[in-house]
Amino acid sequence: MSIEVYVTATGSYLPLEPVGNEEIEQVLGMVGGKPSKARRLVLRNNGIRHRHYAIDRDTGQAVMSNAQLAARAIGALGDIGQVDSLAAATSRPDQLMPGHGVMVHGELGWPRLEVVSLAGICVSGIAAFKHAWLNVKAGDARRSVAVASELASLGLHARNFDAEYEHHVEALEGRPELAFEKDFLRWMLSDGAGAVLLENAPRTSLSLRVHWIELSSAAHELPACMYSGAEKNDDGSLAGWQQFSAQDWARRSVFTVKQDVRLLNEHVVRSTLTQPLQALVHKRGLQQRRIDWFLPHMSSHYFAQPIERSLAEVGLDIPRERWFTNLSEKGNTGSASPFIMLDELFRSGRLQRGDTLLLFAPESGRFSSGFIFMEAV
Repeated sequence: MSIEVYVTATGSYLPLEPVGNEEIEQVLGMVGGKPSKARRLVLRNNGIRHRHYAIDRDTGQAVMSNAQLAARAIGALGDIGQVDSLAAATSRPDQLMPGHGVMVHGELGWPRLEVVSLAGICVSGIAAFKHAWLNVKAGDARRSVAVASELASLGLHARNFDAEYEHHVEALEGRPELAFEKDFLRWMLSDGAGAVLLENAPRTSLSLRVHWIELSSAAHELPACMYSGAEKNDDGSLAGWQQFSAQDWARRSVFTVKQDVRLLNEHVVRSTLTQPLQALVHKRGLQQRRIDWFLPHMSSHYFAQPIERSLAEVGLDIPRERWFTNLSEKGNTGSASPFIMLDELFRSGRLQRGDTLLLFAPESGRFSSGFIFMEAV
């Protein structure tokens, strides 16, 4: 007999006070001591008004680790009892080794259990969700937790760019697109964590039955678009951090997060939404199902209209009043964003029994996406 799996609790954690658009450089600093030329343009397009950084404004140092952020979000699930499995995702763990998952387990202090670490960018959170879901569905776990967390702010601080700015100041000023692909993401990303508890039975209060989870990659046809710990070669391939000297790590800002904005705008909606969703419409019979809530993880409100057109193209004309997003006030927290979005809706009192939810999370790393279909019970 097939085991049904339910989201029975959600939690999220956003560090410190919200940071407004005019305060960002007070927290992250100014590269080369100069205000960013890209900041206002990027913020106008992305529509983010507030975000959170786990950085002390006076010292510029982190007030907590990425693993601690994840543990705080799991704590927000409440009294959940003994957990059999923990799946933890992040784009940028606190260290290369050990894995992020066991560091989160260490922060929690839970008894011995299965722990896995999921790597990637935004879709790593959906991969963690799927691992936790499959564990319960297979009967290997009665309770499983999935968590995604991001501590992006440390990598966005001006001190990470100063060495490159001083070393290549003429090249960067002569070819502003070189600087823009690194500066762009300083106004896009922020810190936060979210978690879900998955169980093999619903609770008496609100639960979400997870019908299916699908992951899809377009890496076979497209090069890397968003990357860190690497530099892009002329042919579009990546040279990893181990191919550079320690001096070049600083001079070339190898570990900062870079985004090929041209590649992003040309391909992200088609490759992460239109094509995979077109296949899912037929595979999962989505055209026969009313979708009451569409939860799109968007890096920017700039993509809302292209997403709307894409939905209509595949036969899912979901009106904006049935969308739910908190990007403008919670910021783009990468792999944690879908969890933080789901937590706010889950706790809002707006979900009714029988409501269906389609959650969509794309990532531009090498263009992949995740979809989750759930029903309120």
